Amino acid sequence: GKQMIPVLTNLEVFSKPGVRMYRKSNEIPQVLGGLGLTILSTSKGILPDHKAREMSLGGEILCMVW
Repeated sequence: GKQMIPVLTNLEVFSKPGVRMYRKSNEIPQVLGGLGLTILSTSKGILPDHKAREMSLGGEILCMVW
């Protein structure tokens, strides 16, 4: 039969109520060379890393997904 392979292998939460992590647009980390996503909270809303870089927006790193 068909094998079920998970698409997401890991999720790492960064910002917590006591410890917020803010980064400028040029400091946003890439996950697995761009294969994963960094999710940020910016002044324009919740954005993935590539959109935030494209719009030159920094913000709070919420989590990384790969």
